[in-house]
Amino acid sequence: MTDHSVIESLTSDCERYWKAAGLRRREVEEMRLELERHLLDAAAEGRDPRSVVGDDPAVFAREWASEKRGGSDGLPKWEEVFRARRRGLRWTDLAMLGAVGVGIAFALTTRNEGGSTVDNETWRWIWVGAALFLAFAEMATAGFFMLPFAVGALVAAVLAFVDVAPAAQMGVFIVVSTASLILLQKFVRKEDEKQPPVGANRLVGQRAVVVEALDRVTGMGRVRMETELWRAVPALGVEDPVAEGTHVRVIDVTGTRLVVEPID
Repeated sequence: MTDHSVIESLTSDCERYWKAAGLRRREVEEMRLELERHLLDAAAEGRDPRSVVGDDPAVFAREWASEKRGGSDGLPKWEEVFRARRRGLRWTDLAMLGAVGVGIAFALTTRNEGGSTVDNETWRWIWVGAALFLAFAEMATAGFFMLPFAVGALVAAVLAFVDVAPAAQMGVFIVVSTASLILLQKFVRKEDEKQPPVGANRLVGQRAVVVEALDRVTGMGRVRMETELWRAVPALGVEDPVAEGTHVRVIDVTGTRLVVEPID
């Protein structure tokens, strides 16, 4: 039987490609769920994932995206999508180095060779450059990590333009960046919580009807959920087989099977 991690990897890779191809978010979620369902059915029947996606998942993902978009024009190559992901990691490293570089610049340029304090004219452009660099890094990584530092640098630039002391600029940069990062992460977590569950776990709590008697000992049986058929087993504590026609509730998903209990 196919390991569930293989199914998860295949669906995740295809989902990443479809997003890069510009398909709508809801459309991508529906495609992923449909693909996962077919893969789970294949695994339950002892078939290889290739019976669903073929020998090359890249070709499968591209052809389906082409069908949804009504043509293959503008579709990215599979390799480009995953190279872009690796480039994003390097951009993150560079962006972090850029943020550190601002601090180093502060330490090295606070006083010039003559020992006098560097004026705010220099700091204005240091902060503006840092804000632009971090903003572009955020667009390249799309991870909401560089954006708070870009905001902090922008606020520090404003202070430099109104001749606030460099030491205060650095302090505000640190405080604003940290506060922005905390607030943004809270916002992202709230948005994630609003998203409907995906994958097989979306079925937990749903109702179904037994179409083949469920037996915990043999692990045999099927249920129908709307138009879909799923293999299922009774939950712990349900000792007797569950007869055909019984209404059940999904309480868990184990591998390729639903764990259900009869509804009183």
